[in-house]
Amino acid sequence: MAREIIFGIIGGLGLFLFGMRLMSDGLKSVSGEKLKRFLTLLTKNKYIAIVLGAGFTALIQSSSAMTVMVVGLVNSGLMTLGQAISVVLGANIGTTSTAWLVSALAIFKLSQYAFPALGIGFIMNAFGRRRKIKNWGLALFGFGMIFLGLSVMKDAFGPLKDSQLIKDFLLNFSHNPILGVLVGALVTILLQSSSVTIAIIQVMAFQGLLNFESAIPLVLGDNIGTTITAELAAIKGNINAKRTARAHTAFNVIGVIYMLPLVWTGAYPKFVEWIVPGGITQKTIMINIAMSHTIFNVVNNLVFLPLTGFLEKVAKLMVPSKGLAIEEAAGKLDRNLLKTPQVALVETRREILRMAEMAREAVRIPMDGLFNKDNKLLDEVPKLEDAIDDLQREITRYMVDLSREDLAPSVADEIPVWLHSVNDIEKVGDHAENLGDLTDRVLDEKVKFSEAATDEVKMMYEAVSRMLSLIIDSLSNMDHEKAAEVLEVEKRVNDIHIMAREGNLRRMNEGRCDPGAGIIFLDYIINLEKIGDHLSNVAIAIKREFHYDGGGYKNDL
Repeated sequence: MAREIIFGIIGGLGLFLFGMRLMSDGLKSVSGEKLKRFLTLLTKNKYIAIVLGAGFTALIQSSSAMTVMVVGLVNSGLMTLGQAISVVLGANIGTTSTAWLVSALAIFKLSQYAFPALGIGFIMNAFGRRRKIKNWGLALFGFGMIFLGLSVMKDAFGPLKDSQLIKDFLLNFSHNPILGVLVGALVTILLQSSSVTIAIIQVMAFQGLLNFESAIPLVLGDNIGTTITAELAAIKGNINAKRTARAHTAFNVIGVIYMLPLVWTGAYPKFVEWIVPGGITQKTIMINIAMSHTIFNVVNNLVFLPLTGFLEKVAKLMVPSKGLAIEEAAGKLDRNLLKTPQVALVETRREILRMAEMAREAVRIPMDGLFNKDNKLLDEVPKLEDAIDDLQREITRYMVDLSREDLAPSVADEIPVWLHSVNDIEKVGDHAENLGDLTDRVLDEKVKFSEAATDEVKMMYEAVSRMLSLIIDSLSNMDHEKAAEVLEVEKRVNDIHIMAREGNLRRMNEGRCDPGAGIIFLDYIINLEKIGDHLSNVAIAIKREFHYDGGGYKNDL
């Protein structure tokens, strides 16, 4: 008997999980690109963002998929931290739709439609000529699989309702809600799906294994456990992706904390019972659980709706920038200023200046690490590079939108110049990341440079560092003379580059240099020389900006 129960639970759970994935994949394929466009275009208003988050999560039947998508959009700079928080809040409401879908199992006995859904879905997917029909077929097949899995789990849990030991253990959750919250969170973390955990709770309650009071703490724990998916997705993300995941976690954890006293005193279960008519019976207990899940998330949204700014600050405190100039890139440019182009350009230059400051820091860290044999800050270089990329995307979109306005000739001619400058500074960030990888390799493999090679790298870096400082000064004040000086220093960088290459070749021919070290040395000077090239392009842009004579920009170089 025990073997049949275990196999039934595992098999039913597998079918349910597989069905959820198939249905989610099918629906995402039907609406995935539209979903992304809507999210990026219509999330400027937090109320709209919450509604969109709820609606699309209900559509794709996966809050985990939704939050992972949001983390990805933040990581790519397409969405700000504030916008992402609002969408995630809405996703918590949208995810409750699955519990209502499962409740239909008890009311309408939808399990009898599982096989027709499987058959029709398979036919649509296998024989449909259009991709959209195939994707709808996949979603319908997943829908059938969900209810087949629920039916198998329901039957498997059936014999356990006669076990007093199981009942006594589960009853403890009503007396000790904290234990229930922990168990609910753990199960959701293990299964990587809040929807699956809620479905299991509902099926167990339907079979009489759980009373309503014991189920609620498990539901609350489920809301904490579901945040692990976004946390995992943000591990390799930039600082704002991590902050989005932390905001999601803080939102649910704080909600559970203030809700627990109401659960402990019995006020929360009674409130749910008061809303759902007919009392708690075998048929209605699944609806009551779904309602408790919905009420928690709706109330939590209402509580945090005026506090999204606070939640954003909490997220930033949880993921500090560690003292480096890595701040939120997207969302700094005020789109209301597009109607006043001259002011919009001033704002754009300010952000380009911020990009340049980040680029200088990104170059400094690996070079200081090389000379001081210290790799402590090397992990910050990719983060800085991500922030530079975010700024590039935001500034580029802003200037493209600005170009569509009714512009004076001076402004219209200036936009493409700055677009090229933004790209050049972004390339500096790329080369800085290359330098970080080289320094990490040098320190890890204990690569030894000759004294002459070290001096040549130092000379080249000092010249490039001077160029970076001059670029920042010239951007700060639109200083024509500083921009011209950048071009003079760039000539020195080129001279050092030629001298260093010749010196490296000579040392290798004379056997005074390890070939592996010689190759890494070349990589250093090549990246530094490329940085000099891109900085000289920015300097040319600044000089052009200063020479508008009413008929366009003149380059006096």
